[in-house]
Amino acid sequence: MATSMVWPVVTTADQVRGPAQGQWLYADYVQLPDDGQRYEIVKGVLYMAPAPGESHQFASSRFVVYLVIHVDFAGLGRVYHAPFDVELSPRDVVQPDVLVVLNAHSHVITPRGIVGAPDLVIEIASPSTATHDRDEKLHAYERAGVREYWIADPFARTIELLVLESAAYRSRGVYQGPVTVPSIVLPSLPVRVEQFFT
Repeated sequence: MATSMVWPVVTTADQVRGPAQGQWLYADYVQLPDDGQRYEIVKGVLYMAPAPGESHQFASSRFVVYLVIHVDFAGLGRVYHAPFDVELSPRDVVQPDVLVVLNAHSHVITPRGIVGAPDLVIEIASPSTATHDRDEKLHAYERAGVREYWIADPFARTIELLVLESAAYRSRGVYQGPVTVPSIVLPSLPVRVEQFFT
């Protein structure tokens, strides 16, 4: 008899002691105990995310390797990966899967994490995080002015490119296979989409 896979999903962390939902700030977030959970705040609401699966971690490693080679080693900026705090505002504290800060905006890099908007954020969507990535987190990145947002799907092996235009994201398309992502932030990135997933 076949069994269906049940995916844990991103949920509000209502059971965590602290401010009322909608009132969480970075100062409250840093007081959370190290209990092995992944927490983020969006619009003052504390969320808890499940641990990532194998396909997520494989893709994450590929993004980090290629971006470090073509951004960090090339002297264009810095590349970071989760867990790494990004304080978009006192009420929006997230841990993107991968992010890029170009040299022109290096002032947002602090010893405790990023304070402000990275140039590029990549979220590797899975059945457990896809809705959160395309709703709450998308709007948080939009509000903060993150110039480019990639939503990577390791199952479909695609990358959707969202570019900030007039304070709102516009999808430039979903890319897969042997093409490169027509990034505005990293226009000369030579990596094919398929290389991030294989």
